[in-house]
Amino acid sequence: MNFYILTLFPEMVMNGLNTSIIGRASKAGYLNIEAIDIRDYARNKHHKVDDYPYGGGAGMLMQAQPVYDAYQAVMESIHERQKDHSENDRRVRVIYLTPQGEVFSQKKAVELANEEDLIFLCGHYEGIDERALENIVTDFVSIGDYVLTGGELPAMVVIDTVSRLVPGVLNNEESAETESFSDGLLE
Repeated sequence: MNFYILTLFPEMVMNGLNTSIIGRASKAGYLNIEAIDIRDYARNKHHKVDDYPYGGGAGMLMQAQPVYDAYQAVMESIHERQKDHSENDRRVRVIYLTPQGEVFSQKKAVELANEEDLIFLCGHYEGIDERALENIVTDFVSIGDYVLTGGELPAMVVIDTVSRLVPGVLNNEESAETESFSDGLLE
């Protein structure tokens, strides 16, 4: 399974995900995790990615252009990796981590584990310019009713949960099947 994380803080997510079970599964080739620095796609000399909301209001938003360009680069990478180009038309799910999204659950984790590729979009500031969200996001997901500094920690939570369902990640395949919440109850 391939995870792509669009973020302003790639070191943060990679440091967390390169440890423990997820780190071992990545080294063994069961998972591929890449963090893409959205700042690398800013078209200004200072790699600035924030701007004032076009409609006014408090705070700053992440600009649409660098987010969209980072997404396009990931999609090109996915298409290059695929041998059968007829699959290029398939929609890759893009998960935007936001308190306004659907609350993440084990059921959602099972659904996402069936995908070959997942892209996670981590917001910052007051969020991301709506134009980018409308063009690329397929799933709005929340890990709870509270506000965090950014989407990196929620992305790591979702990736950790989904990864445990990927065959080969856990040493014992029954572990994922009998985990807490797999049947709606605590183990």
